[in-house]
Amino acid sequence: MPHAGLKFGIFLAPFHRLGDNPTLALARDIELLVALDALGYDEAWIGEHHSAGWETIASPELIIAAAAERTKHIRLGSGVTSLPYHHPFLVAQRFVQLDHMTRGRAMLGCGPGALVSDAYMMGIEARTQRPRMEEALAAIMALLACEEPVTMKTEWFELRQARLHLAPYTHPRFPISVASSTTPAGALAAARHGLGLISLGAGLPGGPQKLADQWRMAEAEAAKHGKTMDRANWRLVVNMHCAEDDARAMAEVRHGERLETESYFGETLGRPPTRSEDPLGDGLRAGTTLVGSPETVAEGIARLLAFTEGGAGGVLFRSHEWADREQTLRSYELFARWVMPRFQGSLRMPAQSRDWCVANREGIFAPNLAALKQAFVDAGQPVPEMDRLRLRERGPGRA
Repeated sequence: MPHAGLKFGIFLAPFHRLGDNPTLALARDIELLVALDALGYDEAWIGEHHSAGWETIASPELIIAAAAERTKHIRLGSGVTSLPYHHPFLVAQRFVQLDHMTRGRAMLGCGPGALVSDAYMMGIEARTQRPRMEEALAAIMALLACEEPVTMKTEWFELRQARLHLAPYTHPRFPISVASSTTPAGALAAARHGLGLISLGAGLPGGPQKLADQWRMAEAEAAKHGKTMDRANWRLVVNMHCAEDDARAMAEVRHGERLETESYFGETLGRPPTRSEDPLGDGLRAGTTLVGSPETVAEGIARLLAFTEGGAGGVLFRSHEWADREQTLRSYELFARWVMPRFQGSLRMPAQSRDWCVANREGIFAPNLAALKQAFVDAGQPVPEMDRLRLRERGPGRA
């Protein structure tokens, strides 16, 4: 890790409103990943969806491969690969290849599939999605262990003495996380294998209040299977927009958020049970949406972490287009400059260095002032007024 402290990144579904040029939108997604890499964000998770017109990335692996060629440091994961849609052998193979191609910057995010319409088109019954995700995850973990050939048969896939022809580039394997939204299934699946957890529910109404219980449940389940859960691999997903002050931030996002709510979550998806009538207002009140100045956003993150009763390893921002392009990029920049360092320990040493100079400046700088004056005397020149360099009398801090 390049720094200690909290990791920050985005969860890129993405959300592009109907009518926007889809070709340009995909290019814009990659440009965003490049910009975040330059700003020092730690990671980005890219979604997989196949219907409904807004979340238009069908293959996160393709975006990861393209972005990896244009970035240097940011880690890139699927957010998430819908395991019931794929044979687990092929998922393992593709991410091992990405692990090599990115020199260890690839991550696998797992889930059952978020859009009912996706599963419907593939003839997958909703009741089977979570069990199939767990079956596929067990197969993937066995394959990535690179120990014995894997033989496994379920009602929807079969492995016959299967083995990967490449071991992961990352030892012992690349990071794997499971998404958890409204049900316990994701947290329990992560726990059984000791994997990372992506809490999408942190950004839903009432979600922060459930975080501590969710983690305790995961720890208990992991212990049953001889595994442990690591808070460093726990990520919380919320909405965020940052501007110079609270009023400006609100003005920038209000129209775009309303369009997303009414057009996509309302008209297209019929407003899922987890989506409120006023997600912006409800989110601001509940702490699941952070909109405001850097100070306001930083305070919101601190409150969110307090709900975990022990901390988490990362905070991800749901990548939305509530504001226009320039305002959105400015938001990420303001956050990286004025909020991110507060949670990553990078401000302590500059502050200590500055405070040391202030406390000791007379003892350090007074001899230099005298030397400057003496230089004029030695040159036979009149000594100029040096009011700007005069030191204020100091008390106990004087060296």
